[in-house]
Amino acid sequence: METVLEQKDLGIANRLRRTKGRPSRTRSIASRFTPDEEMELTAAATASGRFTSEWHAKSSSARARTKRSDAAVITEVVALRMLMSTVLRSIALRETMTPETFAQILAEVRSGKHDATRDVLNQYQTVTKEP
Repeated sequence: METVLEQKDLGIANRLRRTKGRPSRTRSIASRFTPDEEMELTAAATASGRFTSEWHAKSSSARARTKRSDAAVITEVVALRMLMSTVLRSIALRETMTPETFAQILAEVRSGKHDATRDVLNQYQTVTKEP
C-alpha cells in the first residue's frame, strides 16, 4: 500500500527569498527570551509571514530608528513650547517685541532646547525606592 502525502503550499519559496533592495545580513546578535516571549515573537512573525529571526531583525532595527526620530520630535515640541510661552508672556504683559528681540528668543530656544528636553523627560522618569 502506497502512502500519498498531501502537498501544501507553505510559501517556502517566498519566505526564503530575500527582500529586494536590502544587503545580505552577515552579523548576528544573540538574544535570550522566556518561553512566553518566544511565543509572542513567533506569533508576530507568523502573522507577518516571516521567519522569527527575520522578523526580529527587522523590528529591532525599526525600533532603533524610531527612538532617534522620537527624540527629535520631542525636542522640537519642547522648543515650540519654549517659544510659545516666551512669546505669549510678552503678549500677556503687553510688551512690544522688536524683530531683534524675537531673533534673540529664537537663538535662546535653539541653544537651550536639548537641556530643556532632558529636564522635561526627567520629570517623567519613575523613581524606584529601595525598601
